[in-house]
Amino acid sequence: MKQPEKQCEHMYLPDLCGVRTVLTLVVVAELFVFVLALGTPAGSEVDRWTRLGLISLFVQWITLFSSSLLCLARRHLCRLRAPGVTLVAFAIILGTTALFSELTWWLYYRVVFHHPHAWHYDFLARNLLVATIVSGLVLRYFYVQQQWKRNLRAESESRMQALQARIRPHFLFNSMNTIASLVRTAPDTAERTVEDLADLFRAALGDERKLIPVSEELALCRRYLDIEALRLGERLQVDWSLAPLPDSARIPPLCLQPLIENAIYHGIEPRTEGGRLVVRAAADDRQVVLTVRNPLAGDGTGDGARRQGNQLALANIRERLAVHFGEAAQLRMEEEDGCFVVTLVLPATPPEETPT
Repeated sequence: MKQPEKQCEHMYLPDLCGVRTVLTLVVVAELFVFVLALGTPAGSEVDRWTRLGLISLFVQWITLFSSSLLCLARRHLCRLRAPGVTLVAFAIILGTTALFSELTWWLYYRVVFHHPHAWHYDFLARNLLVATIVSGLVLRYFYVQQQWKRNLRAESESRMQALQARIRPHFLFNSMNTIASLVRTAPDTAERTVEDLADLFRAALGDERKLIPVSEELALCRRYLDIEALRLGERLQVDWSLAPLPDSARIPPLCLQPLIENAIYHGIEPRTEGGRLVVRAAADDRQVVLTVRNPLAGDGTGDGARRQGNQLALANIRERLAVHFGEAAQLRMEEEDGCFVVTLVLPATPPEETPT
């Protein structure tokens, strides 16, 4: 799938084989027809409504026929650079305009009105001029839109890499400290923990542009909690409440794990008696809801540095979700019954990833 996209990197025209794109062109063409029809001078031979119908029929046939030809030629246009695509598109549109102009003149003026020489060349030249101006504006719009999307994608990838880099050190260094504390007292356990950490490293160093199944993110969280349980012992109690999740549910890697890490670092580790961490997952046809719940340390205020670190991690995750899902994803946090609750809301079926 990716190879054709790479071959079409210079193709700035949208997929004119799609119904939605063609419908948009038809609507825009009809608006253009209204402008032409309203410009009919008073007292002309044809009233405005009749003129509207005739122009609409003429313009829509050109629009649909040109779209069909560009759709059929798309595979070949993918091999050309942007100037070549523009020249071919102009040739198809102007050729179609000339064809339907000739057909219209022969059927309307020669057959119906019997005026074989009624402003034939003026009619043809005027239609070609209008088609050149309008198609030039439309092609320019498609080109600018494609460049804007490409720049936006590059900017989003840069933001993703920066945000991912800010999360990794906190997570990795804490995990390494945990393993270091196990090497002398429990070498076998430390070896097994290193294997778990290898999976976490693989996720942390993976391609942040790709989404992973939510079930895979939950499995990484289990490995992380296994490591933390070795360090905290009975002070850490974990309550898993996971409903069946759709296979289509996706999440950016290491979005839920930092929330669990923060819950331990800010809510459980400072408490002498420890606390209970609750991880819940639920889903319906539209969305997946992930919840992390931990007790507040002390009076819930904590020290300033920890509260600031928690907010930074939440802000990073919120931005990563926005890059992938836009407004379809949410990150909410609240204090409830002496607990801090963070809720992740994801679309059950995320939009397709843009190939790069």
